[in-house]
Amino acid sequence: MTRIEALKAKFDLKELELKALLEITQAINDNLPEESIYKIYNFTLRANLKIKKLALYVLDEQWECKVNFGTENKFDDQVFDEQFLSYQDIKKINAIVNSAFGEFQKIVPIAHKDKKLAFVFISGYDKEINTNFIQAISNIIIVAIENKKLARKQIEQEMIKRELEIAGNVQKFLFPKELPYNDQIKVSSFYQPHHSIGGDYYDFINISKNQILFCIADVSGKGIPAALLMSNFQASLRTLSRQTNLLQEIIAELNYLVMSNADGQHFITFFVAIYDKKNKRLKYVNSGHNPPILIRNKKDVEFLKEGSTVLGAFKELPFLNVGIIENIDEFLFCGFTDGLTEITSSKGEEFEDHNILKVVMRNLHKDPNEINSAIISEMQKFKGKNNFKDDITLFTCMVDTNNI
Repeated sequence: MTRIEALKAKFDLKELELKALLEITQAINDNLPEESIYKIYNFTLRANLKIKKLALYVLDEQWECKVNFGTENKFDDQVFDEQFLSYQDIKKINAIVNSAFGEFQKIVPIAHKDKKLAFVFISGYDKEINTNFIQAISNIIIVAIENKKLARKQIEQEMIKRELEIAGNVQKFLFPKELPYNDQIKVSSFYQPHHSIGGDYYDFINISKNQILFCIADVSGKGIPAALLMSNFQASLRTLSRQTNLLQEIIAELNYLVMSNADGQHFITFFVAIYDKKNKRLKYVNSGHNPPILIRNKKDVEFLKEGSTVLGAFKELPFLNVGIIENIDEFLFCGFTDGLTEITSSKGEEFEDHNILKVVMRNLHKDPNEINSAIISEMQKFKGKNNFKDDITLFTCMVDTNNI
């Protein structure tokens, strides 16, 4: 080959490389999908650069072969050989690899900021082709695809964030806007979700002139599905409470609702009570919830355990009992979710309900707002620097019908 012919060959090769670079760049600028970019990469290296054999492995959660042509082995099904992860530079491999990868001449690692993103295996190429150019053009498409993935993840995260904000705002409507606080009935609550959306719920409903309903609940699981289930649960409870004051019917219907909507994937622990001010009678059902504390006459303590199993675990509840307390004209009720009792200290001990009871007994002469504040203060001291593990809900109600 004459000197002029050699120069022409080099010129032609550079022209092919430039054409390949322009095609790849155009595909990226046109914001083509990843599959299309891989197809153009395939065509460019195969047709323009005349490479005979190639396999491109890309890290996409795991190592996957994205482009493969001209090989004896089918690399779409070939597991990536992790010995190549130690390769920092372009190397010959056919002499040192005793596997399917041995049919290639060179390995071209693709990295970005010291992170291995891909490996190109090539063979049967013109000796004049600069493998550094193959590395460069491969790096361009891989980094471009990585940026597309990052942009897609950011968009998805923004969508999720927006959905969580909407769900969080919707969830705020679950809770009563105002709670009574007068001489006869004083109600105070504290709610702290673990994340932007929690799975706890409490309510206070005047169902008739003489009857009030109050409840506290906790749905298993977190996030939007749990929030939606609890939202549906709240709406159903409020509807049912206008139709009947029979707790057996309310609980049975709520269990059916949770089972139908969650299909056994979520369940709800639930405590509900109806107090009749005229007859001075308290009826309640505890459906697998932490037993609330009831204190009568500022000394008689009872944990309210009577009821059923959790709602949504069975199509029909295996048992359902209604607790009844007669001649109760003055009482303090303190309900909470397991996010409070399962708070741990630096020693790994849990807060548990007996610690809540101790705080309540020390503050019986105070109002529910002050009692809740005392419990929260004690909880903070107990946990120290430990983080909260779950949603925390505290619901305290003081009733004194002697003030009617």
